[in-house]
Amino acid sequence: MKTYEMRIYTLKSAEAAMAYREIWIKHIESLKAFGIVTHGVFTMASDPVKVVALVNYPDGADPKAASDRYMASELFKADMAGFDFAWFSSVETTLLTPATFSPLQ
Repeated sequence: MKTYEMRIYTLKSAEAAMAYREIWIKHIESLKAFGIVTHGVFTMASDPVKVVALVNYPDGADPKAASDRYMASELFKADMAGFDFAWFSSVETTLLTPATFSPLQ
């Protein structure tokens, strides 16, 4: 069964969150090279400094190891070019396992 992960990025301003959402357009493609599939990137109307992404990892993959490999890659570095990492306040991750009846398997 696939492992899903909800990633909640909190940025220091709504403008930084908007800029990071634009980077996710690139991440969707570059993550594929690592077998990581993006199912959605979301905003939170109640909190404009947050960006939420739902991804899944290949069967049997260690999500932290896969994420670390991606973040060490040239693809990730290219995606993030020009973005100031100091704009992040926090990143929260939650691993999710779909219920047997879930459309996401």
